[in-house]
Amino acid sequence: MKHLFKGGTLVTGSGTFRADILTDGETIAAVGQDLPPHGAAVTDVTGKLLFPGFIDAHTHFDLDVCNTTTADDFASGTKSALRGGTTTVIDFACPNKGESLSYGLKLWHEKADGKSSCDYGFHMTIDDWNESIEAELPAMFDAGISSFKMYMTYPAMMIGDKDMYYALRALRQYGGIAGVHCENAGVIDALIEQHKRDGLTGPGSHPRCRPNALEAEAVAHLLRIAQVADVPVIIVHLSTAEALHEVRAARARGQQVYIETCPHYLLLDDSVYDLPEYSAAARYVCAPPLRKKADQQALWQALADGTIQTVSTDHCSFTLQQKDAGRGDFTKIPGGLPGVQTRGILLYSAGVAEGRITPETMCRVLSENPAKLYGMFGRKGVLAPGADADIVVIDPAAEGVITAADQISSAGYTPFEGIKTHGRITQVYLRGQLAVDNGEVLAERTGTYIPRGVRQM
Repeated sequence: MKHLFKGGTLVTGSGTFRADILTDGETIAAVGQDLPPHGAAVTDVTGKLLFPGFIDAHTHFDLDVCNTTTADDFASGTKSALRGGTTTVIDFACPNKGESLSYGLKLWHEKADGKSSCDYGFHMTIDDWNESIEAELPAMFDAGISSFKMYMTYPAMMIGDKDMYYALRALRQYGGIAGVHCENAGVIDALIEQHKRDGLTGPGSHPRCRPNALEAEAVAHLLRIAQVADVPVIIVHLSTAEALHEVRAARARGQQVYIETCPHYLLLDDSVYDLPEYSAAARYVCAPPLRKKADQQALWQALADGTIQTVSTDHCSFTLQQKDAGRGDFTKIPGGLPGVQTRGILLYSAGVAEGRITPETMCRVLSENPAKLYGMFGRKGVLAPGADADIVVIDPAAEGVITAADQISSAGYTPFEGIKTHGRITQVYLRGQLAVDNGEVLAERTGTYIPRGVRQM
């Protein structure tokens, strides 16, 4: 079936212009002015902005962690994503230490296949490194897994410097890339010991045990390893001005470094951890923690000038009941926030509508850059002939308020409660099918696995 979108304003990473879009089945057939309908169904999108479907390259659905399981599985998580304009997610397949990569990939397919409402791919977590793991890499690339994740903290997942170096060098052979969670685990552990010894066990101790300097030190540490290994890397969920400084220094040395940040680092600050009621504060516990307003300003500026390439959510949701496990010991609070539904409208409202970034920047960091960085540009991330017909329609004149009651996530709350928004996502098309109309999800569990190639930026 053909579908013609007439009169809209298309947003690309390089410009914004009035044009029509003709889709044919699941793909875009033509883009241009005053396209004839040729028997297509016609939708008038005059006055609306049309973005390529958003890509969230950092989600955690159906993840067993902290002696519990995330509140959102692929059914609720991807439905929530789709409602917010995200037509593709890349989740993390996470085999435990001692398990094979192939086992992790099989397990995540079982979690996602047939349950996902948006399209999806997987990164592969590497928390072991040995000859067996290395021998599995070709099969991962054959399966469309071209990006990997490593941790510099969390005992169950962290990998040491020697193994990280070898892993980075091995990925380079295949054109793969790693995203790394950067925090100094040893000093964090020391600070946790001190706080517990002093009886400081509430949520307010969480950010004080993970200060800015420890993210910056870990980023610098990783970047020097990457320099010696001569490989590009991605800093995931970067949250501080100090870490930005380390990345800029590495780029000045000639290194290729890509940065991801998240909406909660752009819009929330660490004052929430000192709220007097436990659950009010604990709901914001994530790692890295929320930072200062000065860090927010630095991140917005880095988005505007192109220092940051992508904005993902790190959606890792827990109910307030699950968060309650940390009463009396802040280290037992499951770390993570919901946010996969609100990312697009928050970036438009607080970014574009408030003049912090341009529509083109929003398109780059939500659509084009993640598609290029993770090897699916051309099919995803662009409104052009031959691409999947993933289209997000935004009414820039509408207004709204973010509330928990409006969220699909099973977390039961949103960290952005009460934020007034400018603009509204009115329709979302997934591969040509109207999937969301005025907030109602019309198509569920129609997502498909997207195998990915190597990075294109």
